[in-house]
This record gives sequence, structure tokens and C-alpha cells, in this order.
Amino acid sequence: MTLDIVFMGTPQFSVPTLAALIDAGHRVTAVYTQPPRPAGRRGLAETPSPVHTFAAGKGIPVFNPLNFKSDEAVRTFAAQAGDIAVVVAYGLILPRTVLSAPRLGCINLHGSLLPRWRGAAPIQRAVMAGDAETGVMTMQMDAGLDTGPVLATRRTPIGEDETSGELHDRLSTLGAGLVVETLAEIEAGRNHAIPQPEAGITYAAKIDKAEAEIDFSRPARAVHNHIRGLAPAPGAWFEVTVDGKAERVKVLGSRLLAAADGPDRALPAGRAPGTVIDDALSIACGEGAVRLVTVQRAGRKAQSSEEFLRGFPIGPGQRIGRG
Repeated sequence: MTLDIVFMGTPQFSVPTLAALIDAGHRVTAVYTQPPRPAGRRGLAETPSPVHTFAAGKGIPVFNPLNFKSDEAVRTFAAQAGDIAVVVAYGLILPRTVLSAPRLGCINLHGSLLPRWRGAAPIQRAVMAGDAETGVMTMQMDAGLDTGPVLATRRTPIGEDETSGELHDRLSTLGAGLVVETLAEIEAGRNHAIPQPEAGITYAAKIDKAEAEIDFSRPARAVHNHIRGLAPAPGAWFEVTVDGKAERVKVLGSRLLAAADGPDRALPAGRAPGTVIDDALSIACGEGAVRLVTVQRAGRKAQSSEEFLRGFPIGPGQRIGRG
């Protein structure tokens, strides 16, 4: 048995699920995604979303409503509704009129272990908080923000040095399989939606670029989590002054400094937070130290710290960033 599905998603995270639905033999009758947006430098043409591009390549009708506030938008959706809607990082709040239009309602794939990290940026917030574990969940959607009952769960550990970008890609693939499995259970009548617990609710606010500056006065582990949680985008950053000129540098990879690397995890004596403590771009923090592994100067490609230091000399004793 196959289902007639309306798929609703926008970023690259959503694409593996759409591909998996097609590969599983379901009929994707329509795709809803955010309208094309300007991309890159000023003046470039508007760019369709990754989901739009993929769906168009498969010959699937694509719809780009700004919202569902008009009766016409709701009627158009209802005309496509089919058996069920699958929602993966769509980017719009769906009203009850949309949620109830498909015969089997709407299910959502979410990138966290609900009720922890409801909201816009669950993957980044989990890494920034230093969570040891996360996962993906499918849920039956209701009118709340990620509040619906859970249909299925897959858990996975978060690596100590794993970035949000790396975790994003793993969860995207893991989630695609989970959605296909969930639909099979729904088709077989074996799905059991479990209400989310009231305890443990946290919210994953959208990442604000204003929070990307690195504060080296924090403990090294917090600095490390901040860096990897914002990698690759928007990218945590520090400023450094060389020859009287200040430059902003993004940090896309780091690791905690261990005793075997030289300085131990305690703050090196007499070194204020933000002080470079060796020739490998290790930086003293409020507690311990962190080594900056991958960095990116403005307008240039990402590079290893070794490559960076060959063209941008920063040595022991120099202060960088905020601390």
C-alpha cells in the first residue's frame, strides 16, 4: 500500500526525507516550500530552496505560499491534501484548517528528543548546551509549537568534537528513515502516539548573529561547545589586531586542550583569558584552554590553524577576542 503525500519542507535537512518517501514508493502529489529568497551578494537573482529544486527535478508540483492566512491558500492546500502531510523544517506555523485537511492529518520530523529543544534551532542548541545525546522524533502535529504526541524516536550520541553541521547531516539521514518507518506503522494501523511529558521542556530559539562572538572568559568546555554549535553557520568568531588593524576571524573547529598537548586544562598561570599560549593557536579560557583547529578569515576559504598561522602570525602572549 502506498500513500498520497503532501510534503512540506524547505532546507537541505528536508531533502533526504523527500527522497526517501519517493524511493519507498509513496506518491508525493505536491510539495510546499518557502518562496525563493535572494542569495549571496546583493543583486543576485532569488534562489529556490533545496526542497524546491529537488522537487522540480522530479516533476512534482511546487507551491510557495507566504502563509495560510487566506481562504484561497487553505483551499489550494486542501485540494492537494491526499492521505497525509509530512512536514520537515518547513518554516511556517500551520493553522488547524491545514492540519486537519489530509485524511490522516500531518506528521512532523523534529531534530531533538522532545520536549527538549522545541523550536527553530534544536540541533545547534543541543550542541551549544553540551548535550551528550540527541535524536529525531516523528510526531502527530497539533496547533502548538512542537507539542504534538510522539509517534517514533531514534536516539544518537553527540561526539565531543562534533559540530552542528556534522550532526545536522547525520540527523537528516536518520530522520528520513524514521519517517518512512512511521508511515509504514500508520498504514498498518500500529501507530501509537504518546503525549510528550510536561517535565524537561526547553526552547531552541533561532540563532542570533549577535551571540556568535566568542567569550574566552567562559570555561574552555563552554567555549568549545559554543564554537562547534555555531559551525559552519553563522560561525563563532573573535577579533584580533595585527599591525594596528583589527580583523574578524571565524572559528569552525576546535578541541579541548589536554595535558598531553602541553599546557594542562587549568588556566595557565598569569595568562588572562584570550591569551595565545603556544604556537598552535591554543587559547587560555576562564578555566582551561581550547585549541582552534579550523578558522576562516573574512572573504577567504576555511583553513587549518597551521595554514592560518603561516600567513597571519599570532604568537604566544598575544591577546585575541573578548575575555
